[in-house]
Amino acid sequence: MSKRTDQQLIDDILAGDSSAFGELVDRYQNFVFTIAIRMLKVSEEAEEVAQDSFIKAFDSLSGFRGESKFSTWLYRIVYHKALDRIKKNKRQQTCEIIEEITDDSLDHIENGLEYMLSEERSRVINDCIKMLPEEEAAIISLYYFEEQSVKEIAEVTNLTEDNIKIKLYRSRKKLFSLLEGYIKPAISDRNGKAI
Repeated sequence: MSKRTDQQLIDDILAGDSSAFGELVDRYQNFVFTIAIRMLKVSEEAEEVAQDSFIKAFDSLSGFRGESKFSTWLYRIVYHKALDRIKKNKRQQTCEIIEEITDDSLDHIENGLEYMLSEERSRVINDCIKMLPEEEAAIISLYYFEEQSVKEIAEVTNLTEDNIKIKLYRSRKKLFSLLEGYIKPAISDRNGKAI
């Protein structure tokens, strides 16, 4: 039996097969949680937001018109649920002032990443993404990990495409700046001397 598409599952759910929703949850639960944890930074809150997002998606499924992909529609729910939770908690994020980094620095960072083991690299990147402000962490995650287009991210966040491009550019620079602290020591250890 071939895997049902999102639209086939949605049609089945709307026809009364509530078990088909379990397949959608299985398909998207990891990424829904990833978006939530990157924005909220607290596992328990991210789990609650992920659960609330799936409940809202189920309750609102009849309103899904198919104008965008189901994943984009679902990520929009998660994004806004996480923002609501942040506002509710009235938690203020402080951002460090990130120094401008040069293209030469970016080259060192990219070369340094080649020396890290894949698992270590993933852990470091995820740790650095968690240090970004909530909105930037979500945009980076949607763009790089879920491979959403700028247009799709604009639909999720209610921001303009130009604004998404600017935020992606700034977020990448911040992320590279955060990664620099991890990578330069790795280059130093590998070569036996500091850069």
